[in-house]
Amino acid sequence: MMLAPAAISSSSSSSSEGVALAPDAQVKGITSLLTCTNDDHGGILVEMTKDPMDAAFFTTLLRASVSHWRHQGKRGVWIKMPIQLANLVEPAVKEGFYFHHAEPQYLMLVYWIPETACTLPINATHRVGIGAFVMNKNGEVLVVQEKSGTFRGTGVWKFPTGVADQGEDICAAAVREVKEETGIETRFVEILAFRQSHKSFFDKSDLFFVCLMHPLSFEIQVQETEIEAAQWMPYEEYAAQPFVQTHELFRYIVDICAAKREGKYSGFSPVPTATSFSRKSCYLYMNKQNLTNQ
Repeated sequence: MMLAPAAISSSSSSSSEGVALAPDAQVKGITSLLTCTNDDHGGILVEMTKDPMDAAFFTTLLRASVSHWRHQGKRGVWIKMPIQLANLVEPAVKEGFYFHHAEPQYLMLVYWIPETACTLPINATHRVGIGAFVMNKNGEVLVVQEKSGTFRGTGVWKFPTGVADQGEDICAAAVREVKEETGIETRFVEILAFRQSHKSFFDKSDLFFVCLMHPLSFEIQVQETEIEAAQWMPYEEYAAQPFVQTHELFRYIVDICAAKREGKYSGFSPVPTATSFSRKSCYLYMNKQNLTNQ
């Protein structure tokens, strides 16, 4: 029988996770449980190793483990299942587990033990996109035409846009996307505005940030796989495009950018900080114009 030693704990262990078997599991003669850790919300996290495991044996362990956790008064159960153990997904689902989210190398399965309303947090619901407003000292804005997507073949010139990678700050994503699409080096200045929309990519919601960027280089090198063309275009010419003038969202963006050019608008600048509970570094985007201590 194939086992995964790191995913199994003996009933004789005295770890903080409490691996002693519940009475009903002991009666059935089960001597092992799935190794787990406690989360901060009265729940359990099981991180399966990549070692092969027999589906029938896994089912036995899972039943005994859930029984034990129920006896302990635990709430949500999370099982992080590596892709190498795809054969264990069906047995888990048959025991009442359901899909929470999936990543390239694992699937997260969850189960709610109490006979109360489930309070497990849902999967992430948004993706983060950026649009880069880059203007040189001649009043020209950096624009591109795309080879694919909604604007393909329309002749529309638009700001460089893209999606932030997982774990990537908005300011870093904007710098990266401009560089990838046009070869232009930039410095992030501030967020001018943002839009929230729903039912977009895979029915998820979308946060799109319009970012003001200061150019550090000026010679364009087009990313040929995604971009048809790129150029520095007079701002007035960009704003006069029929597509921009007939779409309310783009008209608002043009108005905001024009106000910024004239010094009549202030956006949100990134301030390095850290979260109070985890001390992880992050950025607070805020309007510093009227803060006397900045």
